[in-house]
Amino acid sequence: MSENQNKWYVLRAISGKEAKVKEYIEAEIKNTSLGEYVSQVLIPTEKVAQVRNGKRIIKERSYLPGYILVEANLVGEVAHQLRSTPNVIGFLGGMDNPTPLRQSEINRILGTVDELQEAADNIDIPYLVGDTVKVTSGPFSGFSGDIEGIDKDKKKLKVMVKIFGRKTPLELDFMQVEKE
Repeated sequence: MSENQNKWYVLRAISGKEAKVKEYIEAEIKNTSLGEYVSQVLIPTEKVAQVRNGKRIIKERSYLPGYILVEANLVGEVAHQLRSTPNVIGFLGGMDNPTPLRQSEINRILGTVDELQEAADNIDIPYLVGDTVKVTSGPFSGFSGDIEGIDKDKKKLKVMVKIFGRKTPLELDFMQVEKE
C-alpha cells in the first residue's frame, strides 16, 4: 500500500465523545488489521486560557466539536468498521461514498490548530472598557473603579478609582480585580 492512497476523512461523532472514539479507533488500529489502512486519528483541539477567581486556567477544548479527522485508505470494509465505531454517527459527505477533504482544507484545519496551540497565551478577557471592578489585592484593595483601558499584551487594566474625592488612574493586573 502506498502512502499517497491515504486521504483525510471527517467522522461525525456524538459531541463530547470525540476522545472516546479516538481511543477506540486507536485500540482497533493496534489490535486488528485496521492499522494497515488507517494512519492517523486527530481531534482538532485548541488551548484556551481563562481567568477564574483570580487564577489563570488553561483548558483544552475541541476546535471542531463533534468531528474527528481520520487519515485512511477506505478500501473494503474499512469504511464500515470506522462507521460502526461506538459513538460515531457516520462520515461527513455521505454514508455510501465518503468524500475526502481537499489538501487545502487539511492544511487550513491543521494550520489553524497549530496556530491556536501556539497562541495559548491569549486569554479570554472577561472585562470590557466601562465595566465597574473591585480591587481585590494590593494597596488599593477594597476600592472600586471603572475600567478606562485594557492592555492585552501586558495583561493590565487601567482603572479609574476615586480616592479622597479624586479620580486616580491605577494600572492593575487582571488577577488583582474582580467584576462587581
